[in-house]
Amino acid sequence: MPVNGQDYTPVDVTPPELQPAGIAADARTDRTIDTATDPTAITDWKTRQTRALVPFRVVDGYPQNPAGRTGRVGRRLWCWGENQAVDPLVVTGVGEHRRVLLIRRGDCGQWAMPGGMVDPGETVPQALVRELREETGVDLTGAVPVVLARVYVDDPRNTDHAWIASTVAFFQVAVPVRPQAGSDARDAGWFPFPDIGGLRTAIHTIGDRLYPAHDALLTEISIP
Repeated sequence: MPVNGQDYTPVDVTPPELQPAGIAADARTDRTIDTATDPTAITDWKTRQTRALVPFRVVDGYPQNPAGRTGRVGRRLWCWGENQAVDPLVVTGVGEHRRVLLIRRGDCGQWAMPGGMVDPGETVPQALVRELREETGVDLTGAVPVVLARVYVDDPRNTDHAWIASTVAFFQVAVPVRPQAGSDARDAGWFPFPDIGGLRTAIHTIGDRLYPAHDALLTEISIP
């Protein structure tokens, strides 16, 4: 593989459903799936680079993870290169009384912001509202989100040639609507969020943990 040095031996983590036979058998109509099992067969890299949330290079037909090598090749995501996601940050109150809406992830059991992948044909605002509604039952249709960041996501599915980048957007609500977990969320609830330290403490108090990628994100971004 052109991007790898002689001393670099990454592991191919492509699951069966993204191998040739799996792709051929997939009957999904609600997603855009790269049917090419080799990224060098893709011809629209310039277009993908133009619309990317986080700039990336393509070397000899291979998209380069903007965060560097991961130790993994192949892909565990639907598309080669950047896969776009959304993360709605929903809060109520201000200062010491501020609270944030979180979900308990179904995959690892940790608390995180709601969110997920942008579906084909969706705008970012539409995806933000849909993911929030699916995972928490909270419907903010018509609300105008404030984009806080467009960032690379440190996700365990990322590889050297396929990764996630997300639009993080802020919603302020006057009243904390009672959430109901749905989709792949196991639970949903409001947590004290005077600052990142206060949020960590609130989650640790119930014996749980804030999802590391979102812990880092909430530490770095400026929140209104």
